[in-house]
Amino acid sequence: MERYMNPELTAEERAKDLLSRMTTDEKLKQLIGAFPRPGHEDDMDAAVAGGIGQYSTLEMRRLDSLEETARWQRTLQEKAMAGSPHRIPAAFHMEGLCGAYIQGATSYPAGIARGSSFDPEIEREIGRAVARQERAVGVTQTFAPVLDVSRDSRMGRQGETYGEDPALAAAMGAAFTAGIQADDTDGLRSESVAKHFLGFHHSQGGIHGADAEVPERLLREVYAKPFQAAITEAGLRGVMPCYCTLNGKAVSASKAILTNLLREEMGFDGVAVSDYGAMGNAHNSQHMFESMTEAGLACLEAGMDVELPSRDTLTEELAQWFDSRKADVAVLDRAVLRVLEAKFRMGLFEHPFALEGGKLKEAFYLENDRALSLRSAREGMVLLRNGGALPISKKARKIAVIGCHAVNPRYFFAGYTHLSMVEAILAVEGSMAGVKVDGPVTDYERIPGTQIQVNDTPEFDAVLDKLCPGCPSLLDELKRRLPETEVVWAYGYPCAGDDASHYAEALEVMNGADLILFTLGGKYTSGSISTTGEGVDDVCINLPPCQDGLIEQAAALGISMAGVHFDGRPVSSDVADEYLDAILEAWCPGEMGAQTVADVLLGDYNPAGRLPVCVARNAGQIPVYYNHPHGSSWHQGESIGFQDYASCSHRPRYVFGHGLSYTRFEYADLEISPDEIGPRDSVEVRFTVRNAGNMDGDEVVQLYISDPYATMIRPVKELAGFCRIHLRAGESRRVAFTLRADQLAFLDEAMNWKVERGRFDVQVGASSEDIRLTGSYVVTESAIVDGRKRGFWAGIETNLI
Repeated sequence: MERYMNPELTAEERAKDLLSRMTTDEKLKQLIGAFPRPGHEDDMDAAVAGGIGQYSTLEMRRLDSLEETARWQRTLQEKAMAGSPHRIPAAFHMEGLCGAYIQGATSYPAGIARGSSFDPEIEREIGRAVARQERAVGVTQTFAPVLDVSRDSRMGRQGETYGEDPALAAAMGAAFTAGIQADDTDGLRSESVAKHFLGFHHSQGGIHGADAEVPERLLREVYAKPFQAAITEAGLRGVMPCYCTLNGKAVSASKAILTNLLREEMGFDGVAVSDYGAMGNAHNSQHMFESMTEAGLACLEAGMDVELPSRDTLTEELAQWFDSRKADVAVLDRAVLRVLEAKFRMGLFEHPFALEGGKLKEAFYLENDRALSLRSAREGMVLLRNGGALPISKKARKIAVIGCHAVNPRYFFAGYTHLSMVEAILAVEGSMAGVKVDGPVTDYERIPGTQIQVNDTPEFDAVLDKLCPGCPSLLDELKRRLPETEVVWAYGYPCAGDDASHYAEALEVMNGADLILFTLGGKYTSGSISTTGEGVDDVCINLPPCQDGLIEQAAALGISMAGVHFDGRPVSSDVADEYLDAILEAWCPGEMGAQTVADVLLGDYNPAGRLPVCVARNAGQIPVYYNHPHGSSWHQGESIGFQDYASCSHRPRYVFGHGLSYTRFEYADLEISPDEIGPRDSVEVRFTVRNAGNMDGDEVVQLYISDPYATMIRPVKELAGFCRIHLRAGESRRVAFTLRADQLAFLDEAMNWKVERGRFDVQVGASSEDIRLTGSYVVTESAIVDGRKRGFWAGIETNLI
């Protein structure tokens, strides 16, 4: 037996032995992906000659059954191993943000909805569930979590993120990473690939993949923090660089980002895989280097390891350069060694194939998966305002439900769900980067006043019937659960544009109602049917005119009105704020959306989600975020100038951490101990939370810290810890946060991580602005600390009293 086939050796030992036996061509093929399509498997023969590093599994979305998916994986893997002189198996990768792209897989809420839960525990369980379903069909590289910090609702991919706060994203993302990498299935192990390194959502104009002008401190202190936490706390094994340009370089070709920062500063030792087409983009779109081959070499030299989805820049010419020593073969060997180590860690050499028969079904299907999706969706519901319209009385005589979202469950499914990826096949134009589509197409039916393709059609509805049969609409769910109430519906308006032609019918339906329930928002998916999504950015972040217009006209009826918003960005509307008695931010809640929303509307579940972003009043206010520097944003007025814009407040519409409940909570008895600590010590912040209302519910307790004076300008406050606790009516719980001094470390003038002496103000509350308790502690001396090992969020302990 060759040494590399000995499972008793370490992954590194096996990889080094195998590397020593490989030709240059075989090595290079391990750094390349292939993009197979069902029914065209023989097209892979040329691609896998000499072996192949990875297979894309995007086209698993087209397969009709779990069994067919497993057979397809086995066929492709046999080809990869047969083509390799050393029978090296391919790694299969799949997106994992909202679930697997496999028939029968569970669909989960959008990333931003899950960020609203402020619940890392459930995020870890979702990571475990997604990875388990993917491993069952032989997929071991899960492209998740999304660790981007998002401060710009114009950018179409905000819905993938956990929001604007680096500590929240760090805690949630590290938990998801840990979940993905926690288990094995019959000897096969998953590795997480976090996206999109680095500063992706800081792009100019909110435009996907554009230049991002990010200062070095901001890049490290904010945008890199979730990645560092995933590396340090969860052992992150993979990273996907973003499409953007940073400091004059495509990130995919930036040694400063991929080696100096990621590997040397942050200690990452895993595999860097390209986003689809990103290495070719460095030459074709960002106009770097004289040829594709030069671009490929530059990316490898920078620290990239794998080109996806297929071969563009790692050409046969590059293999010749390595053989002739025109290019340093050590660069090639370094990347190949990382790839091989990953394959040995995953268990691919011993277990290269998808499961079969009873083992396949046993691993893939677990009864708890849909319950997990339901719990996640419930925890992400954010009640933004409520003047008493919610919960809906089950004795209501008539409820008028308005809007396209009420009758079509496809609006529940976010971008990067299985459903959205199958919908994208039917879209006449694609928007996903790196995936080649036919187009552009100009002859298609559009929603009036927009370029968006009409998609409320039978062919699109058939996608839902196939992927999630029996998934109810919100209207059907309300009718089922309110048998004594007349629940009526009118179309009212589409998901975008200015079409007012359905107003008269809707106003007629509203007559005599006890409540008008508007379903609001856009379509968060992929391609030309999207109002937001990958590659679908917008300068308008508000409700469309067709929806605002009907709300205004309905207000004249004098009937109580509420709104439920479905989208990948938060609801923002002057009209809705003025006229709606209640607004529920539902995001894209996934396959359990109808039950989830009805639970909240009817009071069967008490909402406790919190906004993971500040909500801008309009695009002109962007960026607006709570942890802005002293002297900026709505604290700028302390220096010079007016307190607000000439036509708008400096303050956001809704603040980070905001969310209401059907009960009320009281905070008391703050204790901070000790009141003085050293730079390597911890402080404990203890207090009591009591459910002072008449309904059981969750409270998301939030701990903020402010460094009022420092040698570098610091944020006005930072989320340092949070905890979601459940309290029955009248029940109290003692909460204790343990905060390390080095969690507040920052980069000093010499770019060292520094804990600085001085007073730190403690704020405990229900949102970033709803502060209930305050205090302070003192750090007695300054110290330089290891940024890799600093604290990322406060530890938590709670006890009933």
